Amino acid sequence: MWSIIREAFDKTLLVAKAYGILHITNSYLCTVALAYGPSMIPTINLTGDLILAERISPRIGKVGVGDIVIVRSPVVPRRVVTKRVVGMEGDQVTYLLDPHNSDEVHSIVVVPRGHVWIQGDNIYNSKDSRDFGPVPYALVEAKLLWRSFVRGASIPVCKFACDWSSGMCGRLKILVQCNTYQDRRGK
Repeated sequence: MWSIIREAFDKTLLVAKAYGILHITNSYLCTVALAYGPSMIPTINLTGDLILAERISPRIGKVGVGDIVIVRSPVVPRRVVTKRVVGMEGDQVTYLLDPHNSDEVHSIVVVPRGHVWIQGDNIYNSKDSRDFGPVPYALVEAKLLWRSFVRGASIPVCKFACDWSSGMCGRLKILVQCNTYQDRRGK
């Protein structure tokens, strides 16, 4: 009888340890998530991309312009969104007020202290800082490291540099700083 109780206790303890390790890893080190939505097209597909994000960089202040981050939504706090950092505190950001309007009316904002300016890569279908303003840095939860297509190809998420020569944040030219990657989806 005691051996059965002891064995059950040992197995329960093993499960509790495994759960604790997974919880600590997911909460403080890295997380795996399924990305969906049109705001980061073409960098992240509409549905089906698995992403690996690390949680250490935002805590030690190692997030910069061009990084793709997971952010707690300032509008709907129970949701997280994936966006690109376009400006850090003190940066002057120029953005299109209405990307659908061909008149190209734009606005300039200086990102306040302790905030970041985030935008989706698909400016025509993204709710981002253009809608709700600068986001407190404390809402940045993780920085993307890797994405994997469900069909099997995997690529690192590269840091992008923006070419601001056009003067328009919404129409930025993306320059990849990684060497190369193979997209096996046939595109």
